[in-house]
Amino acid sequence: MIDPHLDALPLIAILRGLKPDEAAAIGDVLFQSGFRCLEVPLNSPQPLDSIAILAERFGDRMLVGAGTVLTADAIDQVAGAGGRLIISPNADPVVIAHAKARGLICLPGVFTPTEAFSALAAGADGLKLFPAEVAGPAGLKALKAVLPRDVPLYAVGGVDPANMPVWRSAGADGFGIGSALYKPGGSPADVALQADAFIAAWREGQ
Repeated sequence: MIDPHLDALPLIAILRGLKPDEAAAIGDVLFQSGFRCLEVPLNSPQPLDSIAILAERFGDRMLVGAGTVLTADAIDQVAGAGGRLIISPNADPVVIAHAKARGLICLPGVFTPTEAFSALAAGADGLKLFPAEVAGPAGLKALKAVLPRDVPLYAVGGVDPANMPVWRSAGADGFGIGSALYKPGGSPADVALQADAFIAAWREGQ
């Protein structure tokens, strides 16, 4: 078990480009749709402000954190804003170890078995296959075959409601969903429509 919210519904909403004044409304529609895990990439406008707004608004009802986390200093800033989840595009053992030392959940990005096992040795809670659209379901299946069975692998990149069953058949334990769910400036109504589609696709596969 990584986190009760993530274990119950392993779909991570990647809110790249989210602005602080949009955070509450977008968070609300995602929560209402059923999402329980929100990632604000640190290359978004004022990301720490958005993380703080979401963390305060949802408390322990949602798992809120940051993506594109590349340094130990960034981890400290995310923790200070109330974030509890650290997601990276890469697998830096120093970053992973610091996240775990701060008591945070850490999902680094990997693409090869070498990167995956290095990340696990550093203390990663789970792994993010990125970019998943390059590896494809076949690449994910091959990676899953050599990983410990209790290590969750999340596919990030190129996932949509229509192809989700293919990824799940290949062994994906969950997904990080970005532009197919939220685009900068997208209205809450648009995000709700996409969120409902992803939730329905997940539940149909159970």
